[in-house]
Amino acid sequence: MVSNFNNNLESRVASGQLCSSFGIKISSNAQVVQMARNAGFDSLFIDLEHGWLTLAEASNLCSVGHLSGITPFVRVPHQCGNGFVQRVLDGGAMGVVFPHIHNAEDAKAAVRICKYPPFGSRSMMGNQPIFATQGVSIDDTISFCNKSGSTVFVMIEGKDAVEAANEIAAADGVDVVLVGSSDLTVDMGIGGQFNNPIYRHSLERVSQACKAHGKIFGVAGVYDSPEIQDWIINKLGARYMLVQQDTSLLVAGARQAVQSLPKAKQI
Repeated sequence: MVSNFNNNLESRVASGQLCSSFGIKISSNAQVVQMARNAGFDSLFIDLEHGWLTLAEASNLCSVGHLSGITPFVRVPHQCGNGFVQRVLDGGAMGVVFPHIHNAEDAKAAVRICKYPPFGSRSMMGNQPIFATQGVSIDDTISFCNKSGSTVFVMIEGKDAVEAANEIAAADGVDVVLVGSSDLTVDMGIGGQFNNPIYRHSLERVSQACKAHGKIFGVAGVYDSPEIQDWIINKLGARYMLVQQDTSLLVAGARQAVQSLPKAKQI
C-alpha cells in the first residue's frame, strides 16, 4: 500500500496551478489547520526556524493537515543537524524547507538528509504518520517517501545564493527553489523593497535557473501585494508561494479592528 494522503504541491504543479501555503509560527491548536484549509490554502508552512513551536506541536499540526487534506511542510532551523530533520519527517512532514542554502553542496546535503538509500541516508521508521501510522513494507515506504513524501525545499536568501542559483537548481533531488524575500533584500541592502530592480532581477535569475533544470520556483515573504504576486506567478512562473502567516494576520487584523472603531464623542 501507499499513503492515503496526497502531496498537494505535486498535484497542483502537475495541473499548472499555484500551490498556496499558510505559515504557522505560533498557533499550535489544530483548529488553525482547519481554518487554513477552509480558507482554500493547499499546504502548510510550519515554521521551526523563526517560530516557537515544539517538535511535538509541529507533528500534531502535520497529522491534522493530512486528515484535513492540506499538505504539511516544515521549515527547520539553519544547520539543525540530520537528527532534527529526521524527527521532523518521522513526525509527519511531507517535505522539509532548508533555509540559507548558499551553494550546490548545501543543496545536495539537504537531499541526502531527506531521502532513503540509495539517494540519501535517512533512517527507517515504522508506523509513520504519513501512512496514518499503519504498517507499510520497507519497499513501499522507500518508494513513496523518496518520490512524494519528502519534498526538498532549498531557500535562496543571499546574494551568493542568487549567483549560484543555476548550480543549486541543478542538484539532483531538489524539488523547490524557494526565494526568501525578506532575508534576500536585507542581504542586498534594500530590505523589504520588493519593487526594487535588484530584487526583481534576482527573482528573474532564480526563475530561469528553475526552468532550465525542471525545478519548482517558489517565493516567500511577499504578502498582500497582488501586483507583485501576479508578476511572480504569471510572468516568472512561480508555482509555490507562502501567502500569509498566522502572526502577520493577527497583527494586521487586530490593528484594523482598533483603527476602525468610531471615535468616542462627548455626550
